[in-house]
Amino acid sequence: MTRYAVIMAGGSGERFWPVSRRHRPKQLLKLTHPDETLLEEAVNRISPLIPVDRVMIATGQSLVEAVRDVELVSDENVLAEPAKRNTLGCLVWVAANLLSRHHGSEDTVSMAVLTADHKIGEPGLFRETVDKALATAEKTNGLVTIGILPTRPETGYGYVEQGQIIDSGSPGVYAVESFREKPDLATATHYIDSGNYLWNSGMFFWTLRGFLAEMSHCNPEVYQTILQLARLIGEGQDDLATSAFHHLPSESIDYALLEKANQVYTVRGDFPWDDVGAWDALERSMPLDDDANVIQGKAMVVDTSGMIVYNDDPDVLVTTVGVHDLIVVVTESAVMICPKADAQRVREILQKLPVDSDLR
Repeated sequence: MTRYAVIMAGGSGERFWPVSRRHRPKQLLKLTHPDETLLEEAVNRISPLIPVDRVMIATGQSLVEAVRDVELVSDENVLAEPAKRNTLGCLVWVAANLLSRHHGSEDTVSMAVLTADHKIGEPGLFRETVDKALATAEKTNGLVTIGILPTRPETGYGYVEQGQIIDSGSPGVYAVESFREKPDLATATHYIDSGNYLWNSGMFFWTLRGFLAEMSHCNPEVYQTILQLARLIGEGQDDLATSAFHHLPSESIDYALLEKANQVYTVRGDFPWDDVGAWDALERSMPLDDDANVIQGKAMVVDTSGMIVYNDDPDVLVTTVGVHDLIVVVTESAVMICPKADAQRVREILQKLPVDSDLR
């Protein structure tokens, strides 16, 4: 079986504004490691298991040049979907490209679908879990997720409800009973207390044949589009492929496929994991000083605690006195300050900026 890793890196990272911009998204920022961008971490984390020549980065048209410039994978392995169509469009485009490359031998291809915006510890244990998930997909031809053992009643994550344990040749593999959307606190607490729910990591594993078979059952029109795209890509008819892609619905892969599929399994992930979704995530992924501050870049703090200070401008000294529990972000062209509790609201600033603003 020829294994591929697909790293989804198409998001714009609006909640990391003003450091994250249209052509410099959060995947290309050092948000969880002092020396590596999130995308570098993702490639380095998986490449000991899957060779880098079979690591693909799926991104958007506006980011393809920036992603290719960092030269983490070959240019042909940077796949730019023609338009935004959520994770369904991203993975349809990847599947069509792989089907085109392996026409007639799709039974020999499997995929690990990973993300570029997660903080993952214990990389060796992570790779063991990925290997188990791929092996399960290759044995069953089903769709497999990694479910993270929850450590708190988190309302910002989706959940996977475990069903019966299955005989996949490896321990700790379960049928998926259901997917649950982000819950309120009471529901999340119930999930944790039951011991039967895992965080939905957003990582998926399948064989190309299994993906196509489930798609043909759950979403026949999308399945036909994949076949059409693979043919057009193979013939070099890029304009026609782009036109066909635009007819796809904008849906998550969870809604379009996994929630409707016949064979869906989950493998428990015991490695440290966090979704790096907004500035407050840095508290969980970066070192804290004695006053629980995260400080990145040139800064001086006095009588300051619980702060996140991120200075992206080496020519500016950021200073704080007598403030607490704020996020302060400084770049050459913009400054953003908000309470940590409002970290999710940073994207509201972008909604007020003109569409053609250089600050977007």
